[in-house]
Formats: sequence, structure tokens, C-alpha cells
Amino acid sequence: MKKIVIRVGIGLLALIGIGVIYGYSQLKDRHPGYEVDLKITSGEENDLRVGFAKRDITPTGFDTWNDANNDSRYRKKDGDSFNDLNGNGKFDAVWMAGFHQGRPANGVNDPLWARAMVVDDGQHKVALCVIDMMGFGHDDVVTARKRIDTSLGLDYVIIASTHVHSSPDLMGLWGPNPFKSGIDPDYLESVIDQIVDAIEEAARKAEPAELKFAEDLSSAIPLVGDSRPPKVLDAGIRLMQAISKETGKTIGTLLNWGNHPETLWSGNVLLTSDFPHYYRKFVEEGITYNDSLVAEGLGGVALFANGAVGGLMTTRPPDTIAHPITEAILTGATFEKAEAQGMALALISLKALEKGEMISKASLAVRAKTIALKVENKLFRLAGFLGIFKRGYVKRKHLRSEVAAWSLGPASFVHVPGELYPEILNGGVEAPEGGDFGLAPQEVPAIRDLMKHRYKFFVGLSNDEVGYIIPKSQWDTKSPYTYGRDKAPYGEVNSLGPETSTVIYNSVKELLEDLN
Repeated sequence: MKKIVIRVGIGLLALIGIGVIYGYSQLKDRHPGYEVDLKITSGEENDLRVGFAKRDITPTGFDTWNDANNDSRYRKKDGDSFNDLNGNGKFDAVWMAGFHQGRPANGVNDPLWARAMVVDDGQHKVALCVIDMMGFGHDDVVTARKRIDTSLGLDYVIIASTHVHSSPDLMGLWGPNPFKSGIDPDYLESVIDQIVDAIEEAARKAEPAELKFAEDLSSAIPLVGDSRPPKVLDAGIRLMQAISKETGKTIGTLLNWGNHPETLWSGNVLLTSDFPHYYRKFVEEGITYNDSLVAEGLGGVALFANGAVGGLMTTRPPDTIAHPITEAILTGATFEKAEAQGMALALISLKALEKGEMISKASLAVRAKTIALKVENKLFRLAGFLGIFKRGYVKRKHLRSEVAAWSLGPASFVHVPGELYPEILNGGVEAPEGGDFGLAPQEVPAIRDLMKHRYKFFVGLSNDEVGYIIPKSQWDTKSPYTYGRDKAPYGEVNSLGPETSTVIYNSVKELLEDLN
């Protein structure tokens, strides 16, 4: 009996040891010692060089499937089956990110892109690449940065995501079931390679350019909704067009607006970049209706960078969109509605740029800083331990992430690593009765009030995706609930924890004080 107890004890200790070693291997720091603390001060204004480039990152060669009950979930017990296109006897699926697990792609509606911009003021160079993905973890951002040709002299590289909910899972959380990652390692590697190629091409193609800045802060309000009080949007459109000094043609255009690209909602199983596809297409190519030119396109490469989408900024199926030409009222979750949304955004943008402000000289200033964010979300910690949410820890329960701010001429840009609630950006943080901490608003004054330039760009999901960034005074997981709810609101379940917002806000505030 004693021997049995000893053997069982040894076996349990061995299992515990194996578990600890496995957990350590999943959570170990992928880039030991990596840290950013960049400070580039604005100098004498110089002529500018700007380059844009794009790379197709649409997956190919994946198996399609047959959805027996049209629930957009692959379940054999429902009679679902797959089409073994390569004959290997396995379901080689592309698992789509967002909404729920077990949603394999069943085709492609439009290409997914990595689109890059490089700005060179003669002294320093900044690159921004935005990919049509739900999110891109900081560890992968660092991997991509390390592969970029150092001879190009890039001082700072930002990699952001559009946050589209009809893209392949690159974060691991939306696989075939809750216990299996949705990441295809080979596809992830190909995306990283295409990001690097797009950035390098944009840098090599940079040419003398003038910049045109414009904004429309109100016309796009009907195109987005807020599903959680307080009602605060990031509905202003901000634009930067780069025009070649040599040819007079558009090199590229930065489009900045805040909304979840999920107009097609959870039932869609076609890979698509959602409304950003149509927004970029119409800005580049123009708009024709019934063989009549409605608006002339700019040409070049249009790059869409998403804004503050926490809260939840979205266009739900019941929300209506008025077609900007026919005035037909569109509802549901259709490509027609997404196209009308993109067309409306393009028309607003093209009109705003007609009255834009031109500059021919400017100087870059940049502040960027590594931060550590505590993972208090127990499901995220479990997913990390199981190797589903593939993130390394820099210290116990803390992820490495990053914030940044930079300026160019009359414009400033702030980048945060997730889905910021717009009240932190634009003002209106509340301390509703029932909040878990009973605190006054912590993230004040609003970030845009701290930005001293005329054009105030904000890009969320930059250099990371850490989920929702919720004002601490509005954090609400315990009864009684805020705003008279009978259950906890959506948001906290997809956040690292209640300290995330204050760490990010205070870090951004510090950067802006330096930048200003």
C-alpha cells in the first residue's frame, strides 16, 4: 500500500512538473530584453518623401465546407461536411476570427491586404502598415520589425489591424473549438513576410511629395452606432493625401475613422475586409452609377486605419444605412449594405479633400514606449497557458505592449494597442452608479484634448490587440449593474482587466506631454 501511495505521489509530482514546464514554454518571453523608448524631437522643416505599397494576404488553397443547418458553425453532429480539395483526408480550414469559434471560411469575397505608408522628412522615417485582420499580437509585430532591412533606415514601424471580423484568426482565440488555436503557423509566417515586403517597398518607392490634410467630423455619424452607454462615438473622418511633386498624381491616402468592420455580422463565411474594402476601392477608383461618374477617384493606394472602436462602435444588422446615391434604406447583414457604407465614407472623404490644407515641408517628431499590461482576465490566462492565446509574459501575469505618438506638420497621431472606448479619446467618461470601483473618472482630460495639433488622428489596434480598453470608473462585472441593467454589460469579458485603461492612458499622456 505504501509503495502504491509513493508511486501515485511521484506520478502526480511528475504531472505537475510537466504542466509547469509546458506552461512556462507557452508563456515565456518571445523577445527577451526587447524594449522601445524612442524620442525624436521635431527639427527644421524639410521637403518630404512619401511612399505607399500593398501586398495581398488572402489565404489560398483552403478547404470549403457544407453548412447543413446554415448556422455558420462547423459541427459534424449537425451533418456538416468538408470538401477535401487536396485529397489529404483532413479539413484544411481557415478559421475566421470574431463572434464565435468554429466558423470556417467558405470562399473569398474580396482580397485582404497589408497596406503600408512610409514618411521621410530627410532626417527620420516612420512606417505605418495596416493589415486586414482582427488583430496582430505584439510578439508578432516585433518579429516583423526584426525582419525589415535595416539599410532602409526606418526609425519607427507601426503595424496595426483594421479589426475586420471576416478575416483569418491570427490570435488563436477563434479555432474549431475553445480548446484549439485557430492560427495556421504557415499562414502567419506568410502574413509577416508580406508585411515586411509592403513596408520595404513603400520605403524604396518614397518620392518627393506634398501632403494634403482634411477632416469631416460629423457627416459619418449615421454610419456607426454605439451599443453601450455612455453614447460617445469616434465618427470623425481624418485624412492625409500624399501627392507626387514630380507627377502631380496621388501616391496614397490615409483614411482614419472608428467603427468595427463587422457589418456582415456573424453569419458571413466569406473572407472579406468588410466596409474598408469598398471605402478604399471608391477612394482609389472613384464612383460610377448607371454609367455616370458620381465622383472621381484619387488613384494611388488607400490605407484605412481604424479609430476608437470600443464601447461598442459597430453597425449591427438592425441598423440602417441609406445608400448615398439611390437613398434606399438598407438593413440586415449584407454586402450591399457594406458597399453602401464604404461608398458613403468615400464620398464624404473625397468632398473633404477638395478643401484640404496643403503642406510641402514638415518635420517628424516621435515618442514611443514599451509598457507592461497585467492580464487579470482568467480566461485569457488559461488560453495563454494552453497555448491558444500565444503571448509571452515579460513578468508574472504581464504582457509586453506599446503606445506611440508622433506629429507631422499640422497633424498628430496617437496609437494604442487595442479597442479604446471613445469617451477616453473624445471626452465623456462617466462614473455611473453600480460601477465596481466607485471611482470618479480616471482617464481625464480626454486624449484629444491633450493633442495640440489641428488634425488629431487616432489609430487603435496598433502594434498589438489587447481587447477592450474600458474606463476604470465604468468597469462593471458585479451586481448592482450600471445604467439599470439586470446583467453585466458586454466588454469586460474581452478585456485584459480594469487596470488596462489607466496604464495606457497615463502612458499616452506622458508621450503627448513630451511630443508637445
